[in-house]
Parts: sequence; C-alpha cells; structure tokens
Amino acid sequence: MHRAAYWLGLHLAEGIGTMRAQQLLSHFQDISVLWEADTTALRAAGLTPELAQQFVAFRRTVNFDQEFEKIARVGAQLITWEDDLYPAPLRKIPDYPLVLYVKGTLETYDELALTIIGTRKATQYGRDAAFRIARDIAKHKVTIVSGLAQGIDTAAHRGALAARGRTLAVLGCGIDRVYPPQNDALAKDIVASGALISEFAIGTPPHGYNFPRRNRLMSGLALGVLVAEAPLASGALLTADLALAQGREVFAIPANIFNPVGEGCNRLIQDGAKLITCADDILSELQVTYQHIETKQHVDKLLPMSTDEETLYALLNAEPQHIDDLVRASGLPTHAVSSALTLLELKGLAQSTGSMHYCRSRLN
Repeated sequence: MHRAAYWLGLHLAEGIGTMRAQQLLSHFQDISVLWEADTTALRAAGLTPELAQQFVAFRRTVNFDQEFEKIARVGAQLITWEDDLYPAPLRKIPDYPLVLYVKGTLETYDELALTIIGTRKATQYGRDAAFRIARDIAKHKVTIVSGLAQGIDTAAHRGALAARGRTLAVLGCGIDRVYPPQNDALAKDIVASGALISEFAIGTPPHGYNFPRRNRLMSGLALGVLVAEAPLASGALLTADLALAQGREVFAIPANIFNPVGEGCNRLIQDGAKLITCADDILSELQVTYQHIETKQHVDKLLPMSTDEETLYALLNAEPQHIDDLVRASGLPTHAVSSALTLLELKGLAQSTGSMHYCRSRLN
C-alpha cells in the first residue's frame, strides 16, 4: 500500500484526531508501522482498548481506491505531512494537519506569505483597504492567504489577483465545495493563481465549528496576519491570538472610532499589534522574517539537529518554560539540556526569555 494511504487512513479514522495521531506517530516512529500495529501495540501507545479495536476495525473496512477516486474526481491532490510539497510553516504549528487536500498549486516561495482576515460584514472602507494592501503586497511576490469568505476575505483574494499575484484560500469545508456559493467564480480564479486548501474530507459541509479549526491553518501558513476590519466579537481576533501563539506577527488597520465594525482592530493596536496604513508598513517586517527563516534553513542543512536538540525542540512552545521543567519532561541530564538549548539558540530555533526560561523563537 502506498504511504499516502496510511496518512489518509490515519486522518480519516474516527476518534484519533491530530494530537492523538502525533502521539501515536511519536511512539511508532513510522506511519507504516503504526498502520500495521495490533490492538496490544496500540494500547501500549496510549489508545484505550475500545479505541484500539475501533481503529483496527476501521483499517479493515476503509476503501482507499474509493477515497483516492473521490479526490481525483474533484480535480484535487492529497499532500501528506511527509511530502516535499507540504507547506514548511505548517510543520511547526503544534496541531499540524496530517494531510491537506489541494486544488491548484503550492510553491515553496508561498512561505513568504501574509494572511489577511476580517469581518464578513465589511464596510466599503474595510474592503477597499484589504483590496489595496493585498494588491500592493502581492506585487512584491508575497502570497496572500485568506478564507474565501465574503467581505474582507473576498477583497484580499481579489487584490492579490488584480496584481497577478499568488493567493491561497483555506476552506472550512471539503475541497469539493465552495462556501459561500457566491464565490464560485472567485474560487476558480484562485485555483488558476494559487490554490484552494482544506484538511476536511471530501464532502464535508461548511459547519460552523469547522472554521475555528480552519483558522489555525490560515495563520500557520503565513509569516504574519493582518486584521483589516473586525468588531470585538469576531473570529478574526481569535485568529490573531492563534497567530501570536504560533510566533507570527500581527498587524491591524485602524478603524473609525465611531463605527463598531472595526473596534476589534483598534483594540488589537492598543494591545500591541502594528498599526498598518499601507503595504510598506508590512513589507519590511515580512522580508526580515523571511530572510531569517532562509538563514535558519541553511544552518539546518549544515548543522542538522541532534537527538537531544530534537527532543528539546519538540517540548518548546510559545510559552516560556523553566530549564528544570524541560529537564523533567525530556528525561535528559541538566548539562545535556543546557547544551542543546544553547545550540538551538545559535540556530535561531529557541530563545531565552530570562531567569532560565526558554521558548521557541517567535520567528519560527
């Protein structure tokens, strides 16, 4: 069986989920070994007896020929975590998707990307601002990421297309559906100049609870997130929080203080988001971040991580942790943890926040 089928099967299996799948992969080390594991081995890896039996039963019944035929029928491709085309920025988020359904093309230079988000009920001011900044950013070969929704998302995609730039739309439904339907023509244009992306199985409806999960991919794909217009009670602000947790930059366009539709942007600026009035306000910061990432990737090729470094890097996240906690969690001696953290800092993968606390570098 092709390895892509193992990844798709793990993704489709009910009761597993992204974080539990990561736990299983960490235990078995190889997707093919995990797929062939019996119930005893699965229980040893942390599954309950019921879930282990359910997973084994699912493996006997899943029809991969049918699943791959569905993907081909809608003109999409499946990209798994171990494929070269899998977006590198998504590998670094804690709950990375195991597979992506993609309609269109992904390019390595899509790593230089800006996500633009905001309210569906945008004002003319918000739509104009999102369109203009997306257009001007895209002229500089920066990929524009958004969610294909009405309002700000639509304006951002159209701005990128007006500049003949690349744009990616992350969906909260199956790749075979366009939501909202009014954006069907826009979706076709995006496929021709970028890609539609979804982690949801073929046929998945646009349920409301899919969109918060979708949002972590929108922020994860980019170097920064621009909130163009949003009220206080907006999913865009939650996406901005996700971006910060993932170490991304957050930008916001200031709003009319008398119009509540943009109040969320003004609050973000008060809380430290960078105030944006034009593309130049963003471009310099994105370029510096991208250059840092390119440098880090070059260093990674010359100095790949040791086993200890990989262990520590997997434990680090956006929240600073004391070195003693990392020693306990890793099971490594203190001198090995200290040495590994020093090397991770030199490689730009970790940073010291003082008082022997460490976190992942906010540029990664």
